[in-house]
Amino acid sequence: MTGLDGWELAYSGKVRDLYVPVGTELATAPEMLMVASDRVSAFDQVLEPAIPGKGELLTTLTRWWIDRLGLPSQLAPDADARTPDAVRGRAMLVRTLDMLPVECVVRGRVTGSGLKEYRQVGSISGVALPPGLEDGDALPEPIYTPAWKAPQGEHDENVSFERTVELVGADDAAAIRDLALRVYAQGAAIAAEAGLVLADTKLEFGRDRDTGELVLADEVLTSDSSRYWDAAALDEGRVESFDKQIVRDWLAANWDGAGEAPRLPADVVERTAARYQELIERLTGLPLVA
Repeated sequence: MTGLDGWELAYSGKVRDLYVPVGTELATAPEMLMVASDRVSAFDQVLEPAIPGKGELLTTLTRWWIDRLGLPSQLAPDADARTPDAVRGRAMLVRTLDMLPVECVVRGRVTGSGLKEYRQVGSISGVALPPGLEDGDALPEPIYTPAWKAPQGEHDENVSFERTVELVGADDAAAIRDLALRVYAQGAAIAAEAGLVLADTKLEFGRDRDTGELVLADEVLTSDSSRYWDAAALDEGRVESFDKQIVRDWLAANWDGAGEAPRLPADVVERTAARYQELIERLTGLPLVA
């Protein structure tokens, strides 16, 4: 989708498209329309085909979490009433923020890229960890392992907290760290009530251009930004994910990383969509997306 009445496309990312009012630019527009597509990405590749209903599922989950976290929200006043019908359900009308160039990653379990780094150096983003941890093990306490948000086309880079101080200043570095740890703790507790483990999550923050207020931005505790595992299965030694791990696993087994990624098989697409939907139902009690 490239056109909406009154809006024009300002930026297209791996999975989200940003629209601004006609005649304005992203750098100065007071508001923007953040549209979640059904596209899926892994290993910095946008894959084909898309996951049906994914954009609406992720938007629903973000809105659900925003209502529960009690933090300043990026949502614009009367956002629902002013959202175009063509993207209703998978779009959020939000205030445009000055984004901080830091991805705030919080980990409660050692897995994924964190596990790889831990096996190499015994730490993640400069946070030293006990020896002998295996994939999926719980950390002694949640840790903050930020990443520098690289310019479009480049890879994000895991960095130390000290590096984030250099990037955004001591006050903002401490503020986003503390907020990220708070969001993770709240999210993990709520997930546990639904029989889920929140293994890790990544969050982003920006400042309101008028007030300077620090605001939680973009997606929040979604299946794309977080790893959710089934707690009962984990107790039995199995990891059952409610995120795009199905896609990551298939891609890792069927692609060496060279050239264009292969097309996802229909069963991988169907299973991924079903896991996204099941997470929504378990967490929120809302009906599955048709």
